[in-house]
Amino acid sequence: MASNDGEAGRQQWFATTHWTVVLVAGHESSAGAQAALEALCRTYWYPLYVYVRRRGYAREDAQDLTQAFFTHLLETKAVGLARPEKGKFRSFLLTSLNRFLINERERATAIKRGGGQTLLPLDWETAEGRYQIEPASDLKPEHTFDRHWALTLMERAMARLRQEHVEAGKDRLFDRLKGFLQQRIQEGGYEGVANELGMTPGAAAVAVHRLRRRYRELVREEIAHTVTRPEEIEDELRYLLSLLRE
Repeated sequence: MASNDGEAGRQQWFATTHWTVVLVAGHESSAGAQAALEALCRTYWYPLYVYVRRRGYAREDAQDLTQAFFTHLLETKAVGLARPEKGKFRSFLLTSLNRFLINERERATAIKRGGGQTLLPLDWETAEGRYQIEPASDLKPEHTFDRHWALTLMERAMARLRQEHVEAGKDRLFDRLKGFLQQRIQEGGYEGVANELGMTPGAAAVAVHRLRRRYRELVREEIAHTVTRPEEIEDELRYLLSLLRE
């Protein structure tokens, strides 16, 4: 019975994950799959933009190419070419973009923003500003893409965590404790913030523990939206965390 329950759980997980919805409906007309693909693209477009810039393209060319790539992806159902056994949305996007840059660069650079295409609402000014202040790096473009993918995923999980606290009326608690999420706390380290929040240091420590636990859950949920099997989550998490330690 436990085995059947486990299989049913895996099937349910597969059916509701964004990326697997896209894969399953890759050859069909599905509003749900289209919406899921658009959501993933809106979330993870900046790592692709950085990748194109690191490949040596000028600002406007990189913007045009990135936008044209998403137009191509959303309008031509190119996602139907994805191989489920490869698993990760991250890998699919980068492979597809490389093919696009090779095969359709001339056509893509001729497609200017707003040129009759269905475009995603992407904030190019903020993206370029963020790109310009990034430290110089000798990392390969592919490695830079993966690292920014990891950063984007963590940022999204953090934004969700804050939103949960805002909705619960605990935004002040979150804003004061979020700095403790990714650092080791020395003895007595909670006393200052505990006084500010009207808590005991022990209560503050418990709150941070719960915050960290929920953050880890949200990170895993974000990863789950970009892989095809539950067992891939931990490997992807370890890989992405290793990039952030460099």
